[in-house]
Amino acid sequence: MDKVVVSIGGSILVPGDKDAEFISKLAEMLKEVSKEVQLAVVCGGGKTARYYAGIAKELGGDTYQQDILGIAATRMNAQLLSLALGDMPDSVTDSTKETADRSAPGNITVMGGTVPGHTTDAVATMVAVDMKADRVVNGTAVDAVYTDDPRNNPDAKKIQSMTIEELGNIVYKEHGASKSSVFDPLGVKLAKDNRIDILIIDGRNIEELRNAILGKPINGTTVNSH
Repeated sequence: MDKVVVSIGGSILVPGDKDAEFISKLAEMLKEVSKEVQLAVVCGGGKTARYYAGIAKELGGDTYQQDILGIAATRMNAQLLSLALGDMPDSVTDSTKETADRSAPGNITVMGGTVPGHTTDAVATMVAVDMKADRVVNGTAVDAVYTDDPRNNPDAKKIQSMTIEELGNIVYKEHGASKSSVFDPLGVKLAKDNRIDILIIDGRNIEELRNAILGKPINGTTVNSH
């Protein structure tokens, strides 16, 4: 049985448009596929995290304090998804090892962020390392890796398949110019070192998510680590 970690962006879970309906459908799909793969999910903070971090900055909060509030938002999102899956805890773990250890066939474990400086992508890859997972599925607002930012460049080409080294070249170059990247550089390094594939897809497309989790062909980008 394959082991899979899903990194689901907060902007995917709660963009502010029929959120309960989407989370409910997502939970049903996750329960369905958990009969075929061993599954863990890491939730991002999205606009809730950005909103609180922004206010904290205006109030004089430093980057660490902004991150603390952002992490709290990821954990609220993890609780929302856990509720939809049938069991919302009073709090979610901040341990990637605990999440990995509790994951089992038919038992989906869900967590948010861990400590300041670690993105959702990095945390998901850490869980994958602890689980000895086969792949990380990154459900994001962009449906694949492109040769350039498709939101700014209409000529950007979608990359269907690439090596982990090629992804590393992109994210390290991006990271030097901006904090925003197609995948976290630390996550790429961990995936490369532990031979974990990364699949980057449109997170709001439930069918695409299902296919990625199950290892079926996708319309997004498959990053091969082997």
